[in-house]
Amino acid sequence: MDDQSNDGTTWFDAETTTFGDRVTGAREAAGLTQPELAKRLGVKVKTVRGWENDQSEPRANKLGTLSGVLGVSMMWLLAGHGEGLDSPELTQPVDADVEKILIDLRQMRQEQINLAERMGRIEKRLRAALGNP
Repeated sequence: MDDQSNDGTTWFDAETTTFGDRVTGAREAAGLTQPELAKRLGVKVKTVRGWENDQSEPRANKLGTLSGVLGVSMMWLLAGHGEGLDSPELTQPVDADVEKILIDLRQMRQEQINLAERMGRIEKRLRAALGNP
């Protein structure tokens, strides 16, 4: 399978992947486990897990170190642009229907993240309207 799917998106396309997806993919491509990466960065395993699960993002100083350890650019980690990963090598070809399902799942995940961010903004507005900072 090449880097491009039938709908024109790439495996680590900025529109279909998250920061956590890119960290996980780069970590796996570097042959590191979560505990190994955490140790190299001087953070807890739960911190790496939080990044990979899109529950948090590293501070700027850790982002620079993370990109260096993983061999990808900071911009690729954050936005999917720049020096990053090619599609992973598959041991067997993926059926076109399976590929479409995977793309749908990635898109749904991104929509879910966008919805959660929107809910957070609305909750913040509600708190402000109620006078609760």
